[in-house]
Formats: sequence, C-alpha cells, structure tokens
Amino acid sequence: MSSQTKTTVDQADVDRFSAMADEWWDPAGKFKPLHKFNPVRLSYIKEKVCENFNLDPASPKPFDGLRFLDIGCGGGLLCEPMARLGADIVGADASATNIEVARIHANQSGLEIDYRALTAEALLEHGEKFDCILNMEVVEHVADVNLFMTSCADMVKPGGLMFVATINRTFKANALAIFMAENVLKWLPKGTHQYEKLVRPRELEEPLNKAGMQIIHKTGVTYNPLHDQWSFSRDMEVNYMILARRSA
Repeated sequence: MSSQTKTTVDQADVDRFSAMADEWWDPAGKFKPLHKFNPVRLSYIKEKVCENFNLDPASPKPFDGLRFLDIGCGGGLLCEPMARLGADIVGADASATNIEVARIHANQSGLEIDYRALTAEALLEHGEKFDCILNMEVVEHVADVNLFMTSCADMVKPGGLMFVATINRTFKANALAIFMAENVLKWLPKGTHQYEKLVRPRELEEPLNKAGMQIIHKTGVTYNPLHDQWSFSRDMEVNYMILARRSA
C-alpha cells in the first residue's frame, strides 16, 4: 500500500460512533463513561499545560494564545472546556455526523470552535501546527497506529505537547474495560472496543520517539465503583495517559 493510500480510518468504528452521535451530550447516555472520565482528563490537561507553558492556572482563561487540536473529538466533550479556558481549538473527527453534532452544541453554548471532518493525516497535509494536541480515547479506534501517532506528532510545534489517553492491551483490561464495561455494567455498547486493537504504552512511545517527541509523564487512571469516580493511579494496566513534548 502506497503512502498516498494509507489511512488511519477504521470505517467500521467511524460508523459505530456516528450511529450514537445524538447521545454525545447526554450524561446518562451511551457516552456516560466519558462524562464521568472528563473531570480527570481536564484536570490533567490543565495542570500539565500550565506547567509546560508557565501559565497561571488561576486565570479564567489560562490557555489564551495557545492553539489546540482535539483529534477524534467526537461530539466535542473536550473541545468546549478548552475553548472556555481560552484555547484556539480545532476539533477534528473522521465522522462528519459527529462533527455536525459538535457544531450544533458549540453554537448553542455560544462557543467558537473550528470543527472539521478530517483525519490526522489530512490535517498534516494541510500544514497545520499546534501547541497542544489532545489524542484522547481515539488511538484504539484507528486502522494504523504508527501512521496516526506520527501524523499527530508531526503537527506539534517546538516546545509543544501531545496528550494520549487509551486502554492497555492486557488481560486485566480485557476483563474490566471490555467484558465488565460492555457485558456486565453495560456502560458501553457491545463491540465498542476490540481487544486486538488496544494499545500498549511502548507501542505509542516508539513512534512518538521516532517523530522527535519525548515522553515526560505517564499515569494510570482507575475507576472506584464505591465513589463512582475516576482518579489517577500508578496502575497503567487498564486505562492510562501519556504526555509527550517536542523539544523547543
């Protein structure tokens, strides 16, 4: 397959999420786990961005002047908080249906967000560059992980960051993130995740390093059913986040 025809799009996954698009903003709907997960993601992003760019986290809009990309943005659950924090945010998704839902909700919220139905490789071809790229809960749904990670990394400006959040490919993750979440707790529709498409940390770190990015932080994220909340953890066997930086 030539580089011109390579794609990160897994059409079956795009179709699956497009079919659920009208539920993106329903906290009790099919995307309930992401709504529950969002506070942890947001606190991590805000803390690390402010540290990296020497910004005041107490400012009402600390991200003012920074250009963000949320790749695989879905209905915009991360784009809207980034916009409220002052970021110039581009939200990109391979699903035009998701993008339309995101646009409508942003308009209703009075937020200016540049939504585009494009892939990472298409954005790179357009010469786009960003201070921060949010690569959250998407890598396990793409067709070509190396192409996707490299395309994203090549859009990070010198001194910029890329956040990656995904699910590890372990027996523990198969039991908790797939079997329990989809079959027992029914947090997610069956088939949302496939074990063989889950990604181990080193499988992200290798293409990031080759693309000139340095891994500067890693953390696990675990769910506490008694408190019904997510929190940071040393355990990266199920959900985890990686932070990479391009040298200035």
